[in-house]
Amino acid sequence: MTQPTLAVIGGSGLYELASLENTKEHRVATPFGEPSEAIVEGQLGETRLLFLSRHGRGHRLLPSEVNARANIFALKSLGATAVLSVSAVGSMREDIAPGDMVVVSQFIDRTKGRASTFFGSGIVGHVMFADPVCPHLSNAAHEACRALGLRVHAGKTLMVMEGPAFSTRAESLLHRAMGVDLIGMTAMPEAKLAREAELCYATLALATDYDCWHETEEDVSVDAVVKILKQNAHSARRIVETLAKAIPTLPRDCPCPCALDFAIITDRSVLPAQRAASLRPIFGRVL
Repeated sequence: MTQPTLAVIGGSGLYELASLENTKEHRVATPFGEPSEAIVEGQLGETRLLFLSRHGRGHRLLPSEVNARANIFALKSLGATAVLSVSAVGSMREDIAPGDMVVVSQFIDRTKGRASTFFGSGIVGHVMFADPVCPHLSNAAHEACRALGLRVHAGKTLMVMEGPAFSTRAESLLHRAMGVDLIGMTAMPEAKLAREAELCYATLALATDYDCWHETEEDVSVDAVVKILKQNAHSARRIVETLAKAIPTLPRDCPCPCALDFAIITDRSVLPAQRAASLRPIFGRVL
């Protein structure tokens, strides 16, 4: 049986995990180019952990510049079985205050032109994505927050926009009217690619602001976001440390590890051999 390995993709404010032991770095070549940064492997208690800074060290990459395919491919190649994505978001709800933690259950994808699939170039497939996060990993993340006494919300919907500009006031009010709870720029296509890679995936969203819909709060600004991010970064590290303890016993009866069972439609006799070989870390189990 594959050793359970937790991968953490750190977003704005979470650029490293100092508590990792026996660390080493991996620079992974992928068919899709280079990942955002070298991946740090280490041990956190009983759990093998991989850490990847989504925006690179020094925060060099815009949300739309993040090579999500290379990131997920590299993590899968290094043996990841679960991915916790940590993202800064804006709150669209009064009760989700800046500084709160949110475990996301649904996404609305409003990104534009981002490469969002490993399929194509002769391999056609479609994965089920009605429930886009792993129930077991999401529940474990929620329980980790609660165990630490943090203010946390679950079962929320995150709209993913292209950015890098924040919303106009009209857009913010429209998104709020649509019933979304959060808005961010990075969870897509990450979540879709994780499902195609048969990885358990969960998003821990760190609320930093009220976007610009709130009449009595200041409009979102980078200064305000960074201030909250610094406060949340310590909490995010504690959550990862607590979640890591649950990984060895996390159930694997979710749909995630078998997402490709009936996904590939292309007749095996006409699969492009070179393409299939290059994607062995993703599709190898079913091809």
